[in-house]
Amino acid sequence: MTDIALAPQPVSLPAARGALSAAVLEALTDGGDSEIGSLADEAVRTSDDVATDDDVQLALFLLYASAYGSLDALDPRREWDPALIAGRMTLESAFERSLRDAVALPPLPDPTVDAVARSLFDLVQADNGPSLSRYVAKKATETQMREFFMHRSIYTLREADPHSWAIPRLSGVPKAAIVEIQSDEYGGGRPDRMHAALFADAVRGAGLDDTYGAYLDDVPAVTLASHNMMSMFGLNRRLLGAIVGHLAAFEMTSSIPNRLYADGLRRLGFDDDVTDYFDEHVEADAVHEQIAARDLAGSLAFDRPDLLADIMFGAAACRAVDGRVAEHMLHAWERGESSLRAKESA
Repeated sequence: MTDIALAPQPVSLPAARGALSAAVLEALTDGGDSEIGSLADEAVRTSDDVATDDDVQLALFLLYASAYGSLDALDPRREWDPALIAGRMTLESAFERSLRDAVALPPLPDPTVDAVARSLFDLVQADNGPSLSRYVAKKATETQMREFFMHRSIYTLREADPHSWAIPRLSGVPKAAIVEIQSDEYGGGRPDRMHAALFADAVRGAGLDDTYGAYLDDVPAVTLASHNMMSMFGLNRRLLGAIVGHLAAFEMTSSIPNRLYADGLRRLGFDDDVTDYFDEHVEADAVHEQIAARDLAGSLAFDRPDLLADIMFGAAACRAVDGRVAEHMLHAWERGESSLRAKESA
């Protein structure tokens, strides 16, 4: 099994996973960029599947990290570098195409609030993918739970940020709805109750490092792809429908799994400082799911019927990609193996 550091460690930039991510790291720190375009083209051309390609997904993650400002070592002056933006567009185009080819869409409902909400509830309830939360509740070991936190740290230590890109692009009822959801995500004015802060408490309580990016070298491409998908949907105005659909599905499938995660943590003897994050989501997301399905996604479809297909795509992609991450972890754990990347291949 891959060793897990239980004490905070100094965090540096991740190791490259190929020629493309090496070039992106160099460009975002030392200024070189002359080969980014050709390397992005080559990486896409030669990849069997960009959604599970370590080099492609790390490169895309780093380019998005520059926009978020989530890794301090990345030079903020390179955020809008034309060569890097062009390379990012190449990777995004291939990634989006991969998702659209792989994700099955339900029949489109009528663009009314009620019809869209019903279709979204049908979509998430029909999901028969592997249940990571049920495994955690009944079977997960302490080592596996720490791996779970390491995977989740890539998004959850920045929880809500990808979806917040949508706020200035919405208006009326959908805008009010997303602000209501995001206000809760950001603690309702209480920094200590921000969901990212609660998750950081849980990470520390589990004996892990809560510094953002501490476990980038440990997580596989499929985990990076989940976060990259949110970032792609959020950062591109043309994908407004997709980020709204993603948020709706995310909120609609959160309450029960988080109760099961909390159950599993208590079974293993973890204290309230670890379970608080999950307990918070049991109640909050039971409320959010109605707001997200009706006031956010349903109202946006009513206001902008042209975005209906992407709303449903974003919701379906959320379930499909998160299902891949769960399947990856479960398959490893059921074989008695680590779900993390082997150190020698990092």
